Amino acid sequence: MTEIASFIKYHRKRLNLTQEELANKAGVGIRFIRELEQGKETVQLDKVNQVLSLFGYTVSPTKLYIDPYTVFWNFFNKAIKIFLNDKTIKYGIIIEELTKENEIYAWKFVPNNNAIKYRQTKDDNLTEKILHSNIHNIEEQ
Repeated sequence: MTEIASFIKYHRKRLNLTQEELANKAGVGIRFIRELEQGKETVQLDKVNQVLSLFGYTVSPTKLYIDPYTVFWNFFNKAIKIFLNDKTIKYGIIIEELTKENEIYAWKFVPNNNAIKYRQTKDDNLTEKILHSNIHNIEEQ
């Protein structure tokens, strides 16, 4: 799934919109929304901007980094290995996205050594907050 596909799907679901409802609100066809969310590589930029504008965004050049919406769709509630910018490596599970102004800025993370106890108690003292901007890379364990 591409970054734009992940982003649009995340925000559409957050607003409880169907693909058809999003298409109608954006003034594009349902087929376009389906293809966009499936990560079709060749789409019309003006139509992409029509959809993104509903969420207050537009396509623009940005520095490459790990997309938080890709993390959400591909690594949420899975055993993962996170490489931080300071060269620290953490093993565990992302259990929740933390948002500010509708943007994912951090993750609630349960380290492997706390996973069993957390599952039994749901004690937030067993979790860590990892800022998304501190993530260099992420992969499944």
